[in-house]
Amino acid sequence: MAKIKVKQVKSSIKRTQNQKRTLEALGLRRIGQVVEHDDTPNILGMIDKVKHLVSTVEA
Repeated sequence: MAKIKVKQVKSSIKRTQNQKRTLEALGLRRIGQVVEHDDTPNILGMIDKVKHLVSTVEA
């Protein structure tokens, strides 16, 4: 299965609770932090919800 790297590029301050929880579920806590996930529909949906806060790269 393909991997995808997700990097948080913007702060979660003044964001909705759903967006904060989505970032936490992805494992992101700080700006600049990078996590690696499998390229599944669940993960892609979560990334789509916070696409304005993160950047993605195929690993």
